[in-house]
Amino acid sequence: MTKGKKVIAYAFLMIVSLISVFPLYWMMAAATNRSVDVSRGTLLFGTALFDNAKKLLASQDVSTALINSFKYSITMTLISLFVCSIAGYGFEVFHDKAKDRIMSIILLAMMVPFAATMIPLYQMFSKARLLNSTLGFILPTISTPFLIMMFRQSARSFPSDIMEAARLDGLTEFQIFYRMFLPTMRSTYAAAMTITFMNAWNSYLWPKVIMSDAKSITMPMLVANLTEGYVTDYGTLMLAVLICTIPTVIIFFLLQKSFAEGITGAVK
Repeated sequence: MTKGKKVIAYAFLMIVSLISVFPLYWMMAAATNRSVDVSRGTLLFGTALFDNAKKLLASQDVSTALINSFKYSITMTLISLFVCSIAGYGFEVFHDKAKDRIMSIILLAMMVPFAATMIPLYQMFSKARLLNSTLGFILPTISTPFLIMMFRQSARSFPSDIMEAARLDGLTEFQIFYRMFLPTMRSTYAAAMTITFMNAWNSYLWPKVIMSDAKSITMPMLVANLTEGYVTDYGTLMLAVLICTIPTVIIFFLLQKSFAEGITGAVK
């Protein structure tokens, strides 16, 4: 590649990067400005951050929403990783035609929109008395076809000779999974953890349906509450959105390398 082409390529990448980062910058700037300044399209940082924080804390129970979001997201992430990794491992290691048919049915479930199953799920959970509970939040998405497929694809890279040698040495299937499969699939677990945590943290529709108690509010529900009413304080709204965004941004940046490796199926 010639020097001129490199300059053009780097210039293009810089422009694309700036466009990608601009929404985050605007959100941060808007959180420090008054509502009227945000409406005017101000792009500079202001001096109303503490005023917006006071309004937000006075109108919404931010601490409860943060605690609930962390509790639901972490619980769902841990259980989903455990269930989906074992399922993906089992589908590939104990492979046969019957399991292929079951896997095809599971993948077909990805085509069914959640809105189509939301009302039956609500009726089931209401009869089971699981409304306003952590279990009610995580059960519908505790096992997803995408995560099972991802772990199954990763299990295909796991050498079968090692498993046979481990079985000859007397290891059980669970010991093989825990001692050998799990450590070699760290990048896949990191990618799955990132996806699951972000989905759980940003979940809005199902919590809005099943969480009717104010004590069960999550951060996306809190942000939605700020848009209700006749007048919206955009400075306070952007501050709430910023607070809601920070955990997912931190998780992604901490695990971005492993996330990329896990998505591409890399195994170390």
